Amino acid sequence: MAHLLVVEDDPQLRGALVRALRDKGHAVATAPSGMAGLDAAVTNRPDLVVLDLGLPDVDGAQVLRMLRAVSDVPVIVATARDDEPEMVAVLEQGADDYIVKPFGAAQLDARVKAVLRRLGVSETEEPLCVGGLRVDPASRDVTLDGAPIDLTPREFDLLAHLARRPGQVVSRRELLAEVWQQPLGGADKTVDVHLSWLRRKLGETAQRPRYLHTVRTVGVKLTPPDEPLGTG
Repeated sequence: MAHLLVVEDDPQLRGALVRALRDKGHAVATAPSGMAGLDAAVTNRPDLVVLDLGLPDVDGAQVLRMLRAVSDVPVIVATARDDEPEMVAVLEQGADDYIVKPFGAAQLDARVKAVLRRLGVSETEEPLCVGGLRVDPASRDVTLDGAPIDLTPREFDLLAHLARRPGQVVSRRELLAEVWQQPLGGADKTVDVHLSWLRRKLGETAQRPRYLHTVRTVGVKLTPPDEPLGTG
């Protein structure tokens, strides 16, 4: 079951969306305004936000920008605006998908599932364990040898992506595409900086790695400390 937040000011449409999404098996919370939606998204940490643009207090595009400053929660913009430049702008600002009203419940449900699947979010995914490292995609909690580790949303997504492929070398290009949603490439430095922050929180360094091992010119892999290593 995915936990969704619908930010929509029209009470009739909001009710219809709730009924349709619940019929598809999702848990749904709602917010009638931009600021209420922003607060609910940050406080309740839903799996995905369905966001209208035409909100009564703050335009949805501005809500998206504010949300992206503090959270990487997937966002599907659902709006009557079908202007292509605006669609492009909203996607560039961090929306994961854009659907134009009117649309059917089946189409929205398919978009929700596609976004969650693409971002590696599973409704029934079990905690990922690599050695003493435990990564829980459902609660987004991380512990190392039983002690909690406080990660930013992006650090968590990076670690979870590696934890789903333990022992496998993951390229920077894949990380940029899957974690940062930059399929056309981007700055490798972005990946390196976040890996450095992760290493510090895991109590290791690039020179003395325990879990995160760089494979020169190729990428990085996550392995338990007692696993024999090749090039590191």
